[in-house]
Amino acid sequence: MAKPSHREKILTEGLKVVHQRGFAGASVRDIVQAAGVPQGSFTNHFVSKEMFGLEILDLYFVNTQPTLDETLLNEALSPLARLRSYFDWHQQYLECGCVKIGCLYGNFAAEASEHSDIIRARLVEIFATLQDIISHCLTAALAAGEVRKDLDCQQTACFIVASLQGAMLVGKAQRTTASMQSLTQIVFGTVLA
Repeated sequence: MAKPSHREKILTEGLKVVHQRGFAGASVRDIVQAAGVPQGSFTNHFVSKEMFGLEILDLYFVNTQPTLDETLLNEALSPLARLRSYFDWHQQYLECGCVKIGCLYGNFAAEASEHSDIIRARLVEIFATLQDIISHCLTAALAAGEVRKDLDCQQTACFIVASLQGAMLVGKAQRTTASMQSLTQIVFGTVLA
């Protein structure tokens, strides 16, 4: 098995550092130190920290694909069960000690999107992709008679993506999963009832 390249190490370890400390709080020195590579390796592989930020957003998205496959895209479950499993996954993620770090997308949206148009644009694309997946799931739930007939699937999907990110940011500040629990109750007990 081939050893991971310095580039791969910088991306994987840098993602962890940025997720824990924030994009501004993670210096290039912190990132290369965590990766165990010389500082010059960073500039050999990334033209700027901003471009590195884009790449870790993409890596984070790739890393979340198995969660999407097991939940929202899992055709073995009913559409509403797929959506519920997606919410349950987020609850478990937060309960496993990740409430302190939250979601990288929300963190970047709050911290970096004001200073970088390319990071902001990539976040818009990622949120749109998540919204489309959730909308597709809701459309299937509508066709299966699992949700009320007047549900606007696209608008509800937009609400869910925004609310999930908000619940995780509030949870990060409060160091509790209470906002995620409240969101789940409102979505399944009121919005989709």
